[in-house]
Amino acid sequence: MPAIQITRTDAPKPKPDMNSLGFGKYFSDHMFLLDYDPQNGWHDARIQPYGPLSLDPASMVLHYGQEVFEGLKAYRAADGRTLLFRPIENIRRMNRSNERLRIATVDEPLFLEAMKTLVRTDIDWVPTLPDTSLYIRPFVIATDPFLGVRASETYKLLIILSPVGAYYPEGMDPVSILIETEDVRAVKGGTGETKTGGNYAATIRAQDRAKKKGYTQVLWLDGVHRRFIEEVGTMNVFFVLDGTVVTPPLEGSILPGVTRDSAIRLLKGWGVPVEERRLAIDELTDAAAAGRLNEAFGTGTAAVISPIGQFNVNDTLIPVCGGQTGPLAQRLYDELTAIQWGRKPDTHGWTQEV
Repeated sequence: MPAIQITRTDAPKPKPDMNSLGFGKYFSDHMFLLDYDPQNGWHDARIQPYGPLSLDPASMVLHYGQEVFEGLKAYRAADGRTLLFRPIENIRRMNRSNERLRIATVDEPLFLEAMKTLVRTDIDWVPTLPDTSLYIRPFVIATDPFLGVRASETYKLLIILSPVGAYYPEGMDPVSILIETEDVRAVKGGTGETKTGGNYAATIRAQDRAKKKGYTQVLWLDGVHRRFIEEVGTMNVFFVLDGTVVTPPLEGSILPGVTRDSAIRLLKGWGVPVEERRLAIDELTDAAAAGRLNEAFGTGTAAVISPIGQFNVNDTLIPVCGGQTGPLAQRLYDELTAIQWGRKPDTHGWTQEV
């Protein structure tokens, strides 16, 4: 594995107020870079001061969107350790995204060591207050200067770090979700199961509409029938129907979330019945009307577990759990965050020390 060259900044930034971090607003002192070309493969692994990139205006990422990204976190445990949560799963998912976008995959040990080395370099940026963490954003961009639709031959992999608080202003208070019935996010055979920017750009118009109506996020329906529930813009989604947890299946149009998988594993370990199946919007509204919708929540790296207090579909409100956090959502949040922050033993082998 090539050595990672480190050039430290001679002008460290002042740290932000850790009591009001928000999400994705501040960035640490350094970033990781790795270059790719067909002759050398991935090479020139380096950490340097955080700063602007120099790109040719014809770089293919700017014109055809050939790029992918990931998101995970580093957590400061009470005993001083800094922990990553299931980082190999993020690396493997990014390589699957790379394959879908025809980008060269990255060696897993090098990728993991790059993240760990960067976090160690900026270890004093890992916040220590409750419910804060260091968000890690790896991404790959296509850099060929060429105006034509094909796979680039050159790429850059970068990793940047951002100290963060809660993703949603509500924190663990239930959020309100608008069910989108006009736009679609993805279809099977497309790029819905990858983390690529185009997927998210396509959601912005609907998110703007939702925000104007006072809703935190959008729930997407399938792109063919406009009937089956898929995912929330930044989260996978779960419903508790008569005590059974139901979540949409991974069929190529939704993101295979690492937190989603962790939640399913925990639920099954607790003996809670879990079904990965299609759930039509009319089944959800019927269940709510009959009092069989016990609770609903989203899962994701940014929010971990986000309880859902109500849905709006075509201006019809669907209240959930009396607008309160449900017991399963709370139990999952407590268990996952206890593992992530090292407050309890990790019997699953999910955490890695930096």
